[in-house]
Amino acid sequence: MKKRIAITLSGFLLAANTCAWAQTAPGGAPSPAASEIRAGTLKSVRGDVQLLSADGASRGATPGDAVEPIDRIVTGADSGASMVLRDGTSLVVGPSSRLDLKQFHFDSTTQDGGMLVSLLRGSMRMITGLIGKTHPDAVRVETQTAVIGIRGTDFIVQVDGQP
Repeated sequence: MKKRIAITLSGFLLAANTCAWAQTAPGGAPSPAASEIRAGTLKSVRGDVQLLSADGASRGATPGDAVEPIDRIVTGADSGASMVLRDGTSLVVGPSSRLDLKQFHFDSTTQDGGMLVSLLRGSMRMITGLIGKTHPDAVRVETQTAVIGIRGTDFIVQVDGQP
């Protein structure tokens, strides 16, 4: 049994080492890992969900897609999406919503980071992760009429569209 575990673990280590080697940039300098560049990952998508990048490019969202540190998530009627950010923060975006991830940075080694989320319309639920636990002042949520400072918790925000 111990031999099987050792062989399995060595296979995982070999695979991880191969992946790390494959991320070396031309000239031998290591490139930043893809997981360090993105803010998080979409875990589930229901209905019509679009991701808009900072340069204005729009793409249909599917589970497993990367969410960049500056992205907009737009959901249609009867649609929604959930994502997990690199610090463990969970965001669920409800139907007919528009959410901007305006800023996200996180260093997994030091657990330093910050995030700014702007809910323009619709609803979202947030369960804060490591940033909210280690640096609660570094997590902010904006709406058109308020800015919410988060102190490491689970909450729901809803914004009505303009009349």
